[in-house]
Amino acid sequence: MTYVVLVRHLDWDGYLNARDLGGLPTPLSDTGATLFGRVARGPRRELLTESGWRDARAWGLAAVVDLRCAYEVGVRDGDPTVDPEAFAGVRVANAPTEDQDDPEFREICFPILDSPEYWRHNWRILPHLVLATLHAIADAPDGVLVHCSAGRDRTGMISALLLSNAGVAPSAVAADYAESVRAMAGGKAHAPNDRQADWGTNEANDWIAATAPIVEDAAADVDAAFATIGASSDLRSRLRARLTE
Repeated sequence: MTYVVLVRHLDWDGYLNARDLGGLPTPLSDTGATLFGRVARGPRRELLTESGWRDARAWGLAAVVDLRCAYEVGVRDGDPTVDPEAFAGVRVANAPTEDQDDPEFREICFPILDSPEYWRHNWRILPHLVLATLHAIADAPDGVLVHCSAGRDRTGMISALLLSNAGVAPSAVAADYAESVRAMAGGKAHAPNDRQADWGTNEANDWIAATAPIVEDAAADVDAAFATIGASSDLRSRLRARLTE
């Protein structure tokens, strides 16, 4: 039997930077906030221990939408050993937001991949990939985990779209992004040349101050973002309902 714990920060063993997208104020929900137990965000799922998978299932985990490129998926040295039975039955969809072989994406986005500055470029250059990601989330059952590698950049981009579409204020969307920056600063590097893995509190706070306006601008312009991506009104309604109805 599963249950939903009404907290934003998810304490899943082995898994830093995991949050429920519920509990954020929105006028579009009868409860006055986004709903718990519908969508979670986090880093690469290979970090979950067997106990962590039990924690996730207790939250209600039924599906995963993995935003990583195919070559990034899989167990690495130092990851916990987990019996496949621990995640048996959890539906996994690989829905990458990036094509790292695309010349324009490489030229424009590679220098800024750890910054929300690249988000608008991602959905402009590769709208079909971001659209496929959003469809994968809309098609998943409730209790879906959306993750990339660190759970900060690609996951931050998709979370910003989901939350903004659900009526969450830009400042709250930026605050959610900031939580991931703080959670991962000074942690284990999840990608080559991840400079944020060496950061302390001061560097993280300086980065948040510099990038908050970028996140807020993107969230405030969510209609234009979805138009660029090519998302239909039906898709937007389905995604909104996931967090509000």
